[in-house]
Amino acid sequence: MKKSIKVKPNSKKQAIIEEEDGSLTVHLKSPPVDGKANKELVELLAKKFDVPKSHISIQVGLSGRNKLVNIE
Repeated sequence: MKKSIKVKPNSKKQAIIEEEDGSLTVHLKSPPVDGKANKELVELLAKKFDVPKSHISIQVGLSGRNKLVNIE
């Protein structure tokens, strides 16, 4: 399953908000430095969709706020 995700790093608390169009807005505590925000994103999505972290890959947007993520 592919999900379009908008990431908001440096938030006060973690949250996953499902938008009306099926995309997700994810608030992350981590800063967008050295891949910390991407790592936190993968961990949050693994918990939400109840899959191992290895089944989640960021297809597009490794260094941007808008991402396309593949969840097996």
